[in-house]
Amino acid sequence: MDTISQERRSKNMSRIRSKDTSPELAVRRMVHAAGFRYRLHRKDLPGRPDLVFASKRKVIFIHGCFWHQHKDCIVAHRPRSNLAYWLPKLQRNQERDQRAERELRQAGWSVLTIWECEVEDPILTERKILKFLRD
Repeated sequence: MDTISQERRSKNMSRIRSKDTSPELAVRRMVHAAGFRYRLHRKDLPGRPDLVFASKRKVIFIHGCFWHQHKDCIVAHRPRSNLAYWLPKLQRNQERDQRAERELRQAGWSVLTIWECEVEDPILTERKILKFLRD
C-alpha cells in the first residue's frame, strides 16, 4: 500500500467511533424517552455493554453491522482487500462478543443486542427494547 493510501486509510479509521455512535445515540434517546435510566459502558462488566440497567440486571449492546458481522445483513459485507488483516480482525470481534455475552448470562444478566441496521426502523427497535426491559 502506498503512503497516500495508508494516510487516507489512517484518517478514515481514526474517525470511526466505538462510543456515542449514531445508532447508540438513537437507542439511548428511545430508552430515555420511555422513562428508563441506565449507565453507560460499565468497565466492570464483560464486553463493556453500551447500556446497563443494573437494578434489572439487563444490558444492551448496540453493534455495528460491519464491525460485528451481522449475519445476512447487507451492511456486513466482507472486505475485498487486505483479507489477511480484516478476516481475523472481524472473527476476533465476533468471538469477543460471544464470550462477553456468555459471561454476562452466566453472571445472571439478560443481554439484548441491537444491530445498526435495526435502528433504521425506530418503531420495531423501540418495541424490541421495551419488551426486553419490561419482561
